[in-house]
Amino acid sequence: MLTIEHLTKIYPGGKTAVQDLNLHVAPGDIYGFIGHNGAGKTTTIKAAVGLLPFEQGDIRIDGVSIRQDPLACKRAFAYLSDDPLLYPYLTGQQYLNFVADVFEVSRADRIRRTEELASTFGISDVLGELTSAYSHGMKQKLAILGALIHEPRLLILDEPFVGLDPEAVVTLKGLMHTLCRQGGAVFFSTHVLDVAERLCNKVAIIRQGHLVAAGETAVLTGGKTLEETFMEVVRHGETDTAGSGPAAEA
Repeated sequence: MLTIEHLTKIYPGGKTAVQDLNLHVAPGDIYGFIGHNGAGKTTTIKAAVGLLPFEQGDIRIDGVSIRQDPLACKRAFAYLSDDPLLYPYLTGQQYLNFVADVFEVSRADRIRRTEELASTFGISDVLGELTSAYSHGMKQKLAILGALIHEPRLLILDEPFVGLDPEAVVTLKGLMHTLCRQGGAVFFSTHVLDVAERLCNKVAIIRQGHLVAAGETAVLTGGKTLEETFMEVVRHGETDTAGSGPAAEA
């Protein structure tokens, strides 16, 4: 579903944020992407969703290059940033209608999806209010609704659990599992290693812009906790499971 091949991103001034990164997210995967602050997680994700140009490599979604046909790619996935940008002078419902218009979601489908998702996340009663009046957690929930309204098959999420209450975290995890059972996939960054360990069938570890480990969670950890594995990898560098081919088979 998502294939990243030889991704290299260099910022103005010469700083290499990501170097020759290869990664593959297959249907059914809940794929965690972990690393310290500044390791290159957000840069990789923004490149994957077409928000950042990159110097080398390619990123494909369902076989389509994000460089060659970004609109086709964006119809196939949903992106949620770690700090969603909402329009303060729109109500929650107006925001969802705006997103639905962008993705050409029919009136019947947007009504159905809005009712289902708003009820699931417990924000049905505030959709008529301006988003400027929302708490951070409510804004995060509304952003999730906007991301899911066109029923994407691939979710690309940057720290999706930040700001959510425990009930909403459980709800989002359930939606991830449901999507993957239906043949979709999830690729998300997180700092919370115990969540990644319990939720993800695959994980990748990035350090200073380099992918240093990637694989099935159980194989990668080898009986250790993900926290122990992560600390060993970031201290000592690349493991045998790090991808080096066209796309790391993780």
